[in-house]
Amino acid sequence: MLYIVGLGLGDERDITVRGLDAVRSCSKIYMEAYTSLLSLGLDPAALANLEKLYGKEITVADREMVEERVDQVLLEAADADVAFLVVGDPFGATTHTDLVVRAKKMGVQVKVIHNASVMNAIGVCGLQLYRYGETISIPFFTEEWRPDSFYKKIVNNSQLGLHTLCLLDIRVKEPTWESLARGKKVYEPPRFMTVNTAISQLLEVEEERAYGKDTLCIGVARLGSDDQKIVAGPMEKLLDVDFGPPLHCLIIVGETHPLEEEMLEFYKM
Repeated sequence: MLYIVGLGLGDERDITVRGLDAVRSCSKIYMEAYTSLLSLGLDPAALANLEKLYGKEITVADREMVEERVDQVLLEAADADVAFLVVGDPFGATTHTDLVVRAKKMGVQVKVIHNASVMNAIGVCGLQLYRYGETISIPFFTEEWRPDSFYKKIVNNSQLGLHTLCLLDIRVKEPTWESLARGKKVYEPPRFMTVNTAISQLLEVEEERAYGKDTLCIGVARLGSDDQKIVAGPMEKLLDVDFGPPLHCLIIVGETHPLEEEMLEFYKM
């Protein structure tokens, strides 16, 4: 059996009782660590906290392992119980849907144990979940690469009066272009996009007046943690807010209901 277990958003204690039972019953535990991270990050002390609570040794699965060597995990799950831990909910990223498809094609049984994710916990800011449009991901811009495919989705949401949840890029164990050209991988230091960087990039690609410097937005940091930070204000004003450590996300606010407006007052600058 392959158990795909959601860990929630905060720390090691956010796992469900059902998820914890599954983890403790498995012979091998992997933890996916590139689509998202728990608020405690991946430093050795934090990983030790997980292992202490779960009572199991955990193997960190980076992007290379998940994308290139996941069949190794599935072969193990064909003969024994294996847990694959995912921050948030198992289906918060398409990567994990692909994992289920691969497992089923190999005849491996799969059991999914759900948990809170950014897609539902974001309701804490006061905007109603059914008033969101398509969620977008904003990647880091570089000198050579400035993708803006997400922009049209913001335009579509805006025209419908819907809110846009923006998930911000994280780069963990990413090889440099120079090292790939040389054939020997050297990895970049981990980077986590801030609300401030996301807004700067959004203002850079604005073309059709889907939003502007005065558009109401909500910056959110460390959602689901004890020290989560939520600040609402004009896009330009949020540029000056220190949201602190990762992870961050951003909401571009669409048309609001009176109840949403009441809740937003608690978070406005």
